[in-house]
Amino acid sequence: MYCPSCHTPNRLDPSKDPQEARCGKCGAPLTPAGPVVVTDGTFDQMVLRSTLPVLLDLWAPWCGPCRTIAPILEDLSRKYHGRLRVAKLNVDENPYTARQMEAMSIPLLLFLKGGTVVGKLVGAYPAHEIERALQSVL
Repeated sequence: MYCPSCHTPNRLDPSKDPQEARCGKCGAPLTPAGPVVVTDGTFDQMVLRSTLPVLLDLWAPWCGPCRTIAPILEDLSRKYHGRLRVAKLNVDENPYTARQMEAMSIPLLLFLKGGTVVGKLVGAYPAHEIERALQSVL
């Protein structure tokens, strides 16, 4: 994989999370910025075992407020790339994890550090409120 910043070729260790890979020369993240999609099958590895703090968005495609905050989460993912993982879990397609995370209302934003929920926002919030709550995990 080539570094998007300095274009140096890098090898990825298959035993490690590719979202956390950094260039061996310049240290830039090798993966593109943006939220990662998690499922019941990948939730444990991508969220609970993440070495980065995680902002988890539990959402559904039919939910208007969920679609309203999606661009905010995209922006935060780019702004904090390499320091924070923004993950999206579709509650309709992943009922097991939605139930495990006690998603009674959506959108539900969970802030996790070390696999533990340290903060929560229920509903659509403006960008500055989400970013303020995000400070609890950074």
